[in-house]
Amino acid sequence: MKKTLIASAIAAATFSASALAADNMPTVYGNIQYALAHDNFDGGPSTVDHFDNGSTLGVKHSHEIAPGLEGFFKLELDGFDADDKTKGRGRVRLDEAYIGVKGDSFGKIWVGSDDSLYERKIDQIANFYEVGSINVGGAYSTGEGDLIQYETPSFGGLTLGAAVQVNGDVENAEKSYPYQLAAAYEMGGVELALAMDSNDNHDGNAENTYGLRAAYGADSFTVSAEYQTRKDAYDVAGLMGVYTIGANQFALSYELATADDANDTERDTVTLQALHNVSDNMYVYFEGYLGGGDEVYEYTDSQGNTASTDERSIASVGAVYYF
Repeated sequence: MKKTLIASAIAAATFSASALAADNMPTVYGNIQYALAHDNFDGGPSTVDHFDNGSTLGVKHSHEIAPGLEGFFKLELDGFDADDKTKGRGRVRLDEAYIGVKGDSFGKIWVGSDDSLYERKIDQIANFYEVGSINVGGAYSTGEGDLIQYETPSFGGLTLGAAVQVNGDVENAEKSYPYQLAAAYEMGGVELALAMDSNDNHDGNAENTYGLRAAYGADSFTVSAEYQTRKDAYDVAGLMGVYTIGANQFALSYELATADDANDTERDTVTLQALHNVSDNMYVYFEGYLGGGDEVYEYTDSQGNTASTDERSIASVGAVYYF
């Protein structure tokens, strides 16, 4: 047996013994999410569907490297198709996976697959709801994989961040490194964030995306507004209010997207949510969506023809159990 293999085996055994210590065990977490939705196209088809709404299983861990310095990792899987066991075979996929270090003096740096900096700071309405079938979202194209992300510690409520995606070789043997920059300020109930995405990943549009978000929270009520723009794509503005009382949460939002085209094509969505926390590990919800616009919702009719309409509505109920 090679000495390197023996050394590796000894190292693995030593690591396993320390990793299994009671005070150094990783945290295993997960959830099962079910939803039932009625989807109706005005003048078109109407369907009812029961589906897995994003069940996940993950493990995470952190440890002290030195005083004021911490290492951490996270691995999360999804795609279980928990609504139908015949669909889930071989479909489990990676959702998040990263490692990093953070410290009191220098902030946080991590590498891998995670929500991007721009997504976290700006695009919150589209990512707030449970089903979110027709929420608009911003026109940014840097994905969630191959990311190197950094955030500074807070300087009197101000934090700065940067992210780069390492895409490697792309067409014409060029290198592609789309990046994101952000600044955020939090003090009391006020939140302000400004961010950009370079979109340098050969999606056919080299224009940057710029986003601005502002929020104010007092007691049990929070109101937020966001605006995102990208030339040769579309602009989107959104307003959302969230009210919590006891175990209940209510949210209402409005989003308007205007395409940068000859017709200034518009699309808007009104979303309502009522959510109830049954316990510390389970909640149920109702969500209603009403979408309108300039014939922007496409569907396939009973004869297999593609058609479009200016109105689409979705009503959904769901339940989530998490630990």
